[in-house]
Amino acid sequence: MKVWFVGAGPGDPGLLTVKADRLLRSARCCIYAGSLVNPQLLELLPADAERHDSAGMSLEEIVAVVERARQRGVDVVRLHTGEPAIYGAIGEQMDALDRLGIACEIVPGISAFQAAAAALKTELTAPEAAQTVILTRTAGRTPMPATEELSRLAASRATLCIFLSSDKIAQIVEALTPHYGANCPAAAVCHASWPDQQVIRGTLADIAPQMREAGITRTAMVVVGWAMARPLPHASKLYDKTFTHGYREGEPR
Repeated sequence: MKVWFVGAGPGDPGLLTVKADRLLRSARCCIYAGSLVNPQLLELLPADAERHDSAGMSLEEIVAVVERARQRGVDVVRLHTGEPAIYGAIGEQMDALDRLGIACEIVPGISAFQAAAAALKTELTAPEAAQTVILTRTAGRTPMPATEELSRLAASRATLCIFLSSDKIAQIVEALTPHYGANCPAAAVCHASWPDQQVIRGTLADIAPQMREAGITRTAMVVVGWAMARPLPHASKLYDKTFTHGYREGEPR
């Protein structure tokens, strides 16, 4: 018996991995994050599959479902939104499984930050503008380590993909503007890859009122950084005809 932690991807069933699709279609017991997972994904489950919405469950209740499945010799598909390794709360679940001697395996998924970049038709890195991407969030009922406060991360001027924080957009803007400037590109993608996807583009100066007007207060990825600027101030050297690398001799300047 095994528990499969499966990345559900950002929402579009077409963005599931082949392995995730296979596991869902053959699942006999599935625990899923009903508040976040696109209901269309649940249509892949067999009609007689046991289903448990973890949105209203405690860790102990989730583990109890797994224990009952073990008694029947049934594998469990634990379906997590996006990529389980990012804000998936899988560590505590795996600790509990370790104590019970229950094996687990992780099937990665496409994260919301990747789906947001696709919706924005942008790279998150750009030559001489940003070569680092930081995945973070703001403090809520889950506090942030002092060394990871947004104002400290902003000093890097890296591209920031901010999870679970769209209701804190005013605080985000206040923390980032001194480092990035008010005209820095900023965007919000709500329900990235879902049929009701919303894309808001702007700058740190106007992204907050745009989001308020659109009614976006949750389930949105906020992206900030100069890598989203168009046109790019500097092109990559990779395709510069004068640039030499291991597969091509550059032309003389």
